[in-house]
Amino acid sequence: MAQPSKKDELSVYLYIPNIIGYIRVIINCGGFALCYTNKPLFAFLYFFSFVCDGLDGYLARKFNQVSTFGAVLDMVTDRVSTACLLALLSQFYSPGLIFLALLGLDIASHWLQMYSSFLSGKTSHKDVRDKSNWLLKAYYGYRPFMAFCCVACEVLYIILFLYADKESPKLSDVSMNIIAERSLVSLVFVLTLFGWAIKQVINVIQMKSAADSCVLYDTKRTK
Repeated sequence: MAQPSKKDELSVYLYIPNIIGYIRVIINCGGFALCYTNKPLFAFLYFFSFVCDGLDGYLARKFNQVSTFGAVLDMVTDRVSTACLLALLSQFYSPGLIFLALLGLDIASHWLQMYSSFLSGKTSHKDVRDKSNWLLKAYYGYRPFMAFCCVACEVLYIILFLYADKESPKLSDVSMNIIAERSLVSLVFVLTLFGWAIKQVINVIQMKSAADSCVLYDTKRTK
């Protein structure tokens, strides 16, 4: 069987969506380098990188440049950037353990889902057609719903980051103050809270479903 040439390997690295992925890494590095000195600029760069996450997926499908490397790059970039932001919020708010718990849930859920997908021979961790949970199917099967939940999480974290203007403020106090403002930010905050809550439920369901898939794989292998 013919081995792939170096030229073929290089072409995957130079896929348009993968190039966007590299740009996202650079943007995130620059943003986090400024997170303590220029919070508005960090928020803009972070959200711009998040928008590019949707763009690279669209371009991958449009130009038929879907790749395993691109999927892994996208997943790692998403998880690391969100983890870093949650780690920052754990420093700014009390109790910080809430954000560390969310960080752990996010990574565990997505890592287990991707690993169990590959064990099942799937080409994407978003393939949940064999799952029984309707919410998980709705999340991955209806892109606007998934987009709402993902955007809600990131926007909520960005708002909390921007409002953390004193050392270790209480999360509950800041949240209530934002809602009490009765402004556009208040409305966005409430909407993102709703989407964020759904996303966390989905993360728990996804983690349990992926764990069940791994156990099923072990059971079949030992028979």
